[in-house]
Amino acid sequence: MKAIIYGRYGSPDVLRLEEIEKPVPKDNEILVRVRAASLNAYDLHFVSGTPFLVRLMGAGLLKPKPKPLGADMAGTVEGAGPGVEQLKPGDEVYGCSHGSLAEYACGPEKRFAPKPSNLSFEEAAAVPMAALTALQGLRDKGKIRKGQSVLINGASGGVGSFAVQLAKLFETEVTAVCRTSKMDFVRSLGADMVMDYTREDVTKSGRPFDLILDVAAYRSVLKYKRILKPGGMYVMAGGSMARMTQLAMVSMIGNRNMMTMLASVDRKDLLVLKEHLEAGKIKPFIDKRYPLDEAAAALWYLKNGQARGKVVITV
Repeated sequence: MKAIIYGRYGSPDVLRLEEIEKPVPKDNEILVRVRAASLNAYDLHFVSGTPFLVRLMGAGLLKPKPKPLGADMAGTVEGAGPGVEQLKPGDEVYGCSHGSLAEYACGPEKRFAPKPSNLSFEEAAAVPMAALTALQGLRDKGKIRKGQSVLINGASGGVGSFAVQLAKLFETEVTAVCRTSKMDFVRSLGADMVMDYTREDVTKSGRPFDLILDVAAYRSVLKYKRILKPGGMYVMAGGSMARMTQLAMVSMIGNRNMMTMLASVDRKDLLVLKEHLEAGKIKPFIDKRYPLDEAAAALWYLKNGQARGKVVITV
């Protein structure tokens, strides 16, 4: 089968399309015929090997292990290993597992759910990691509640575009921060106020917030702490090791709750998202589509911060 792999750490230019063996599902795994995949900052970290933590997570200390890149996917179940109970060959699914930039990929059954019936494979592939990060960051870490004032920093990307929609679904007042060229797009998501970070610093606006979901993570954590209400929550989705260390230190002082988070992939929350998607309460936005053999160009587009919503790979 064809797959996108890389043999050294570096820029997206290290990616190459190669013929490799088709994977075989292990216990509790399904084999998916991938129809579409989407890119995330997660993929950029694995290609660059930074922060170093990703190498400790199994990417390889000195050089990457030779396996396909990618995580988000949508496709059709083609086979199943022992112990698979809920999904069967022929089922259309969406979910997240390693190696989605390939014609076939295997992953644990628990990390997949039936594809939303109203979405194409490309649209479904745009959902998992970004939407799960937004949902869990707001609901589980941020403890979002109706009537709160919520700030989404980095509102125009994959996570941010879902976060704005979900925050409005929770009936909150949403302030969204993005660059000039993406303000109209973010307004279309339902944000109550949109701020251009190139012209205005939200941390100097004097407006306090109950909850901040920081996807961009480019200003000082201390500055965001100043605009949190007492008892407020600051949640950073990802970020560098230096920012994580700073966040851990700052969170020890005062009565503001500040934390970082990584999304967990499970069927329960994929089904929650499926329900919202099928009801039309949220939807994915695809900026660009690339064929599998142009994965390097697609990752460059994501890396350069140009994307509104998601970048999708068709397989």
